[in-house]
Amino acid sequence: QVQLVESGVGLVQPGGSLRLSCAASRSIYTLNAMGWYRQAPGKQRELVAAFTSGSITDYADSVKGRFTISRDNNKNTVYLQMNSLKPDDTAVYYCYAKYMDINYWGQGTQVTVSS
Repeated sequence: QVQLVESGVGLVQPGGSLRLSCAASRSIYTLNAMGWYRQAPGKQRELVAAFTSGSITDYADSVKGRFTISRDNNKNTVYLQMNSLKPDDTAVYYCYAKYMDINYWGQGTQVTVSS
């Protein structure tokens, strides 16, 4: 199993920045994938950014150039740096990890972008 603990909940103004972090209970090297999804009210959960197949990164088109995913292997932690935030980025952000073909999810972190 994999436990995921998120941090970084926040309210930020449009154009602002926020960083989310997610710590895994096992080594990142043992995971098939790790990253972030988000779900806005009334919408389906969507991929935001993730590491897949090792070091390959994948981003949603809507966040390319604004969001950056990174990781600290020693801390088994993945970060999501979000810049130039827009009201459309408002959602609950979920950390996820895939291990042995099973998806694991964090508790969810509310991000609100509003003036």
